[in-house]
Amino acid sequence: MKISARAGIAALLGLALVAGGIAAALRTPGPATAAGFMTDDDGRALVQHGFSTASSAKSTPDGFPEFDEEELDVEVEDMGTNFVRFLISWRSVEPEPGEYSEEYLDGVQERVDWYAERGYHVMLDMHQDLWGSAITPSGMSGNGAPAWATYLDGLPVADHDMWELYYLEPGVIRAFDNFWNTTGAHPELAEHYAGAWRVVAERFADDPTVVAYDLMNEPYGGTVQGPAFEAGPLTTLYQEVTDEIREVDENTWVCLEPQAMGFNWGLPSGLGRVDDPREGEPRVAFCPHLYPLPMDLGDGFSGTSRELVEGTVAAWRSNVLRTAERLGGVPIILGEFGLDTTLPGALDYVDLVYETADASGMGVAYWSRDPGSWGPYEADGTPRNLIGALDRPYPRAVAGGLVGWDSEPERLVIDVAADDGEGAGEGAASGPSEAYLPAGAFPDGGAVDGGEVVGWDAATRVLTFEIDPGATEVVITPR
Repeated sequence: MKISARAGIAALLGLALVAGGIAAALRTPGPATAAGFMTDDDGRALVQHGFSTASSAKSTPDGFPEFDEEELDVEVEDMGTNFVRFLISWRSVEPEPGEYSEEYLDGVQERVDWYAERGYHVMLDMHQDLWGSAITPSGMSGNGAPAWATYLDGLPVADHDMWELYYLEPGVIRAFDNFWNTTGAHPELAEHYAGAWRVVAERFADDPTVVAYDLMNEPYGGTVQGPAFEAGPLTTLYQEVTDEIREVDENTWVCLEPQAMGFNWGLPSGLGRVDDPREGEPRVAFCPHLYPLPMDLGDGFSGTSRELVEGTVAAWRSNVLRTAERLGGVPIILGEFGLDTTLPGALDYVDLVYETADASGMGVAYWSRDPGSWGPYEADGTPRNLIGALDRPYPRAVAGGLVGWDSEPERLVIDVAADDGEGAGEGAASGPSEAYLPAGAFPDGGAVDGGEVVGWDAATRVLTFEIDPGATEVVITPR
């Protein structure tokens, strides 16, 4: 969520709230790392490293991003990505009430297959911003919800140069209030939304490439905000959607986002715990976003702004870990963060966020894979400065008690829980662990201290290795 400088008083209030949240976070100790990780069929902990793909899906008539297989191949070669948060939309899944588009789902499947062929994991993200495109006659503002589910009740929506300001319009607020049934007039809307998710889950339940469902992008509560929204209507919807998904899909992870306003700026969350009805261990994850308010207002990462952002990131990390623990010790994926990388100190900020995520055991999906100043390539495919920041060594899959990792240009340190001889470190995991190593610093692969090299794939730049029994740290350096 990118907020305009025109937000004025709201911005000043937000900064004050962030400062209070930072102070509270620094006073209250929390966990150091995430308590869990998504796992593959071998029980290995998975680390997500990729993009949200892509903003262009919001506005195309068919709901698909302007992105092809050739561009995916370039991304893999340049940055060794293994994960995508792939945008889908309610409008495309259910274009008319109770009617679901098999053509659209076929198109999603085709693109999921692109990623499958390249060894990726996919999280399907039911994306929305400003409710839907029917909030204005031009259809150029919001995205996500279908027109038939848009009830403004005659309230106005004025035009704005900056799309974020539409959130303050009475008609937009009413559209959300009707969805959350705050008005009591449209309880069927949430039922339709959960039903659309059921259809998606039924299609991808047996597809091992699709590992997660992001249930709603950046939820907005309309007239109900803060803990009252998160603990009330939002948690209720997440439970309803999870229950519907589990009727047809027992294994894919469900990912919960907090409300965007406030949490993205470093404030705490009031999101309630969602019970997973599947047999066995729950598969629920926490997937917040990070957009520190000074940068949302257009600042770079320098001067006073840098100090404020560093404090915000520290508070945000504390609140993320605390929320994930309260939700049941769930895995964490940073579903969005990003910025205009032409701003002062931009790449330093990117490094800060990845270092924070690595140390905390979080996967990351950078926003976004669109061309331009926020992305890794220009419109003509020319590489941009972001590539160097994202082409970093990282563990892809770890057959052990993964805790966190530290990624340096010529060194990858992976912290693991020691194996006590009875599987405490390895748990039920089998198979070798994997790490991606960039070509520049690791031209011939890596040497492993605390483990043994099993193999090296020079084409994908993936090192496979076994972790030594009793090891608490694995260090990979160039050969």
